[in-house]
Amino acid sequence: MSISTEQAKTRIREGGIVAIVRGRYEQSKILAIADTLAAAGVTAMEVTLNSANAREHITALRKHVGNRMLIGAGTVRTAQQVDESIDAGAQFLVSPGYDAESVQRSLKANILHLPGVFTPTEAQHAAAAGCRMLKLFPADTLGPTYLKALRAPLDDIHFVPTGGVTAANIGEWRRAGAVAVAAGSTLIAGPDQSLEDLAQRAAAMRRGWTEAADA
Repeated sequence: MSISTEQAKTRIREGGIVAIVRGRYEQSKILAIADTLAAAGVTAMEVTLNSANAREHITALRKHVGNRMLIGAGTVRTAQQVDESIDAGAQFLVSPGYDAESVQRSLKANILHLPGVFTPTEAQHAAAAGCRMLKLFPADTLGPTYLKALRAPLDDIHFVPTGGVTAANIGEWRRAGAVAVAAGSTLIAGPDQSLEDLAQRAAAMRRGWTEAADA
């Protein structure tokens, strides 16, 4: 099922957590990870393109959990990678930085693209180009207080902090104004991680995110 930019934004905001997979995984493990995350209430998953067999994994994930999860491509750095990710079945794209050609290609295809930004100037440039949901990266460098300060003048931009998000600090990020967060190794710790450990981490993050809304 293809979805629009606005639909993808809504689903990411509603879910609150984007799980990032990076590295070398067997496809069976990738699918098991997706099942475990979905069961814990994590409903968006991003496979970085600098992972082995990333495009094949994206295609397999769409077929396996496409009715339960939003599947995206990460570390998208060129317009060609935008095309390849869409062809593989990605429903949203994430980049470490801002590349004008990639963003324009995504906008033309009506697919959500979250370019990485760090400064107010970068955020304003990305927003002016048509991106209203942005990846704040590396988020752990300055922490939630930086996001709160950033949002004071840029309150019409939706930020998704990425880098160093844990179950212990996820609530701080939400209270600082994050519309969602993305978590990599603090959630999906690697190919040798047990599914039990993953389930515990996912549940703890989900709990921290939910409780922050009620605080």
